[in-house]
Parts: sequence; C-alpha cells; structure tokens
Amino acid sequence: MKELIIRSLSGLIGVILLILIVSKGGLVLNIGVLFISIVGIYEFYNAMNKKGFKPVRFLGYIFSTGLFIINTLPSLISLDFLIFASITIMLFLLIVRKDLNIIDIGMTLLGILYVPFLMFHITYLDKSIYIWLIFITAWGTDTFAYIVGNLFGKKKLCPKLSPNKTIEGSIGGVLGNILLTIIFSKYFHLIPLWKIILLSIISSIMAQIGDLTASKIKRITGIKDYGYIMPGHGGILDRFDSIIFTAPVVYYCVKYFIF
Repeated sequence: MKELIIRSLSGLIGVILLILIVSKGGLVLNIGVLFISIVGIYEFYNAMNKKGFKPVRFLGYIFSTGLFIINTLPSLISLDFLIFASITIMLFLLIVRKDLNIIDIGMTLLGILYVPFLMFHITYLDKSIYIWLIFITAWGTDTFAYIVGNLFGKKKLCPKLSPNKTIEGSIGGVLGNILLTIIFSKYFHLIPLWKIILLSIISSIMAQIGDLTASKIKRITGIKDYGYIMPGHGGILDRFDSIIFTAPVVYYCVKYFIF
C-alpha cells in the first residue's frame, strides 16, 4: 500500500511538472528536455557499463547541450556541425585512447541517437497543440494496454522479452489511444480527423515499440530499472521510453502528412 501511494504521488507530481513545462514552452521546455536527455543518456551509459562497454560519456552530455544551444541560439551552431564535431571527436579518441575500441564508440553514438537526438523532437512542436499528442499517445497507450491486458489478456505479445504484455493489451492500447485522440481532436477542432486518427495508430504502435526496445536493452544489460530518480517508477528512461519514439513520429507526421 505504501509503495502504491509513493508511486501515485511521484507520478502525479511528474504529470503536473510536465504540464507546466510544456505549457510554458520556450526556454523552460528546452531546459526540461535538456535535463531529461542528460539524465537519460547517463542511465543508458550506466546500463552499457553493466555489459563491460565504455562509452565516452562526456560526448553524450556535450551533444545534448549542443541540441539545447541549437534550439535557443540557432545562429551559433547547426545540427550538421554538431554531428560533424561529435563524429570527429569520437574517431580522434579512438586513435589516441588505447582503452577505447570500436564497440565503445558505437555505444556512445547509439546513446546519442537514442536519447537526446530523439528526445529533442519534443521541442520541435513547441507552442503547437500537437505537442500534447506525444504524451497522450505514449501514456494513453500504456494505460489502456495495461487495463485491457489485465482484464482480457491471454496471448503473450513477447513472452521472452516482456512476459506481462499481451496481444489483447496491445490492441487495447491502440484502440484506447484512438479514443483519447478523437476526444482531444474534437475539443480543439483538429482536422482532418482521419489523418489525426491515422497518426494516433502509427504513434501508438511506435510507443509500444519504444517500450519493448527499452525492455530489450534492460534484458541484455541485466538491469531491472534504468534508475531511481522517480520513486516507484524507476529512471527517466523507464518513464520516457515510449515518448522517445512517439515524439519524432508525431513531429514528422504533423510536418509532412497533416500540414
């Protein structure tokens, strides 16, 4: 009972903070995403250490900060320069550091692309009503999948990877997300509705893929949770594993399909 109360309180505080940060937008949103990215990549690199890999941590933090600078001071540096500089530094370190190998460099790059690069897509929808679909999709899918899976779940979705997930729960997550998206779209008069619904289906599927990806990484590295920053919820990547995938999907669908 005590654990449930702690989990509920920390979850409620997290949601309130998220709403405040996203609503404020601008610099506040960029700082929030920067914080999440740095903590997230820290957790990812810790997981890689469990398998004996030695990613170059400071490059992950520099890349996250670089994305923040690009968003706040776009005239200072560009994304292509940031990528060029990061790759150049990684290859230089591969030459001069005897304790580094190509796998360590690969893990460094994977962490950069997996966490901050994907996470910062949230900021690309700053001040847009569609930004809320990132979170509605991620957490709506997870909530409905959990409820439907517990009530009707029989066939396992990925028994070796995530034994509690079921096919029925997965379908319920998609359908529940469609319902939430329709309600959201009707309230804010988003059109055309069929495109929004299609977006909700695609992003819901990607949210579940994001969840399974995080589970796969945890299974490979032998950890239960990525961290303990959120009492009862684990680490940043435990809570944002779906959002990492839904943020780019929502952004690109809105950019190239809806508009």
